[in-house]
Amino acid sequence: MAVLGVGIDVVEIARFEATLEKSPSFAERIFTSGERELGTHSLAARWAAKEALAKALGAPAGLHWHDAEVLREVSGRPVMTMRGTVAARAAELGITHLHVSLSHDAGIASAVVVAEGA
Repeated sequence: MAVLGVGIDVVEIARFEATLEKSPSFAERIFTSGERELGTHSLAARWAAKEALAKALGAPAGLHWHDAEVLREVSGRPVMTMRGTVAARAAELGITHLHVSLSHDAGIASAVVVAEGA
């Protein structure tokens, strides 16, 4: 496997919370129904992950945020699934696997996405 893309993003949690309060529809536009069940810190980290993924994919226009979803394995390890516009862009780049790491501490949520392919 070769690394085909890397993305990183950080989100100030207080600013993210203010955005959610000002624009409740933001969460519906960005997150899947399963993701929306999580707390604010986890949502901020997932927003960072979606932004990091977009960067790893070359930040093309036309990606739909619901086409990338951050889930948790039983162990707690985050995994990112792709479908639709995101899966199409990944296939175009030859990406077959994503690694994602999330963190939140000291008022900041962060994420790194590494995209691999053959």
